[in-house]
Amino acid sequence: MRHRLAQFRPANRSRSALPALVATAFVGRARALTRALAAAGFAVSFALGLGAVWLLLAMPAAAHGVTPPPPDGLLDALALWSFDPLIGVPLIIVGVAYLAAVREVDLAHPNNPVPLRRPIYFVAGLVCIELALQSPIEHFDTTLFSVHMVQHVILTMAAAPLLALGAPITLLLRVATPDQRKRLILPILHSRVLRVVSFPVVTWLLFAAVMWGTHFSAIFDESLENPLLHDLEHLAFLGAALLFWWPVVAADPSPWHMPYPARILYVFLQMPQNSFLAIAILGASTPLYHHYATLNLAWVDPLADQGLAAGLMWIAGDIAFIVAIICLIAGWMKHEQRREVGLDARLARERAEIQRREARLADRLVRERPGDR
Repeated sequence: MRHRLAQFRPANRSRSALPALVATAFVGRARALTRALAAAGFAVSFALGLGAVWLLLAMPAAAHGVTPPPPDGLLDALALWSFDPLIGVPLIIVGVAYLAAVREVDLAHPNNPVPLRRPIYFVAGLVCIELALQSPIEHFDTTLFSVHMVQHVILTMAAAPLLALGAPITLLLRVATPDQRKRLILPILHSRVLRVVSFPVVTWLLFAAVMWGTHFSAIFDESLENPLLHDLEHLAFLGAALLFWWPVVAADPSPWHMPYPARILYVFLQMPQNSFLAIAILGASTPLYHHYATLNLAWVDPLADQGLAAGLMWIAGDIAFIVAIICLIAGWMKHEQRREVGLDARLARERAEIQRREARLADRLVRERPGDR
């Protein structure tokens, strides 16, 4: 207890203690950076791994002969990388604007800079969007349902939480002028519409509705024939996922705040929904989507590819939710430790104040004794 309270006691620190303080701060920052790099690396690796799993599982079953042929290997697949200005340019603009805002905040507030982990998370989220929508994955999303599923999992389970961890709303509030915050940003954050849309029950249901509504309606099939509708579908997945992960990550201000137990339950309940959707797709005895069934590619069995897509959704989705729950539990434990330290410090201050009052009272009683006059 004493060593915990010592850091809260005002004391004159000697010059000899400064190197130790600097070293402690450096080590703490290095550890935070390492954790951020590890988390971002895990998410990007998760996205890359989904593509690699698809190559390993889907491609060996392919037989050559009909256009479009499958890639012969990883190098052939990488050669299929595309650049759509409607996707690439906005990603670059958003990334540059975010990093420029970070630099401006750091220069304006050198004693309170943007935590280094946040730009790492945000840029990793943009990289995941690039992987989903412009890598070789995009080349086959209208040919193989399993590839389309990889896109959706990357957008909803990797890109969205990473962008939320980047805390873009907090950065916007910090880089904006007081007048901009008062007239534009805060009215939006406090608006009734955002309060309804960001309500955790609504975001949970919206995310589930987008998943079920697109996979079991004519929208999915039509999007495979209509490029604009296809892009809007991806935007719907990313938008619903951002709303879903916003209260989970809780890095940005929100009209609603959930304590850690509620956040854990919120994520946990999404797991059976994801599993039931995957089971429904897996249990279909015929191809669900006319587009894939009528491609007549000799190297693709539409029903087997559909089963692979369901398996990817089931396994990858549950892994993402389990990792999120583990992170929430770890965050909850750290939160309780900080709360305990703060409580100990408050109790110590209260005890010290009581002791000072007792000492003053005892001194007054001694001075007021009749025999001492």
